[in-house]
Amino acid sequence: MIPNKSFDVIIVGGSYSGLAAGMALGRALRKVLIIDSGKPCNRQTPHSHNFITHDGRAPAEIAAIARQQVENYSTVTFLNDLAIYGARTNKGFEVKTASGDIFRAEKLILATGIRDILPSIPGLAECWGISVLHCPYCHGYEVRYERTGIVANGEAAFELAVLISNWTKDLTVFTNGMATLTISQTETLMKHRINIVEKPLEMLEHTNGYLQRIILKDGTVYPLKSLYIRAPFGQHSEIPKLLGCEFTDDGYIRIDMMQKTSVPGVFACGDNTTRMRTVANAVAMGTATGMMVNKELVSEAF
Repeated sequence: MIPNKSFDVIIVGGSYSGLAAGMALGRALRKVLIIDSGKPCNRQTPHSHNFITHDGRAPAEIAAIARQQVENYSTVTFLNDLAIYGARTNKGFEVKTASGDIFRAEKLILATGIRDILPSIPGLAECWGISVLHCPYCHGYEVRYERTGIVANGEAAFELAVLISNWTKDLTVFTNGMATLTISQTETLMKHRINIVEKPLEMLEHTNGYLQRIILKDGTVYPLKSLYIRAPFGQHSEIPKLLGCEFTDDGYIRIDMMQKTSVPGVFACGDNTTRMRTVANAVAMGTATGMMVNKELVSEAF
């Protein structure tokens, strides 16, 4: 129970970006509420990489260390709840949670993340973030030189195959049906000995999320160690839409160089604003956002 319902800033989302913003604001002596439901998108991922000083740590461990450090700032309050509604008021904003509490603040930071919309292929969801991957910069080194697959078609398949070929030469593109690659793209992939399989997929066989083989609907089996996909996504929270935030053509919250959304007083950071989906980038964006919000509060006070 949080008796005081008013804050300088409310941060919706308490993963890496939200925690970094909270630290910057706590160090600026701001009264901050961080609302988080505890379900980050990388909760299945066993190890995080490409984050200097934390390379190889479990994502949950990094988040736990970050939260412990942010908790050292007495003006920052945490609430384990789900923010479900946000609206502008005469004095700023109010946020309602699933438990029915309503909190108010002058400024609002949306660090709400995104949700992956995974293909309905049996076994894929269980492997997501473990051996079914979205980013070679995050996980490619761990499966280097291994037998690897890509589930994609058309331009996305070609672009991803060219990129992944940097980490392995044993590569197969599964188009899950008739390929829509151009003749030139097909010839280029074949020239680099990248296989193209156009048959529909049936399922992924795995052991505790670690891929063993991919099975096609005709019964053909392909042993694999890893699989890359470019899954579509949606915003994890409806609050940006409720507030009237503008979105990019790709579905991200549109922000400017100061991390401001199209709604005055509302800032955003992390995966909900960019395709550069790494822990390191989320932390950097969160820190910048906290600084920008404090700067705006200081300016308005003068």
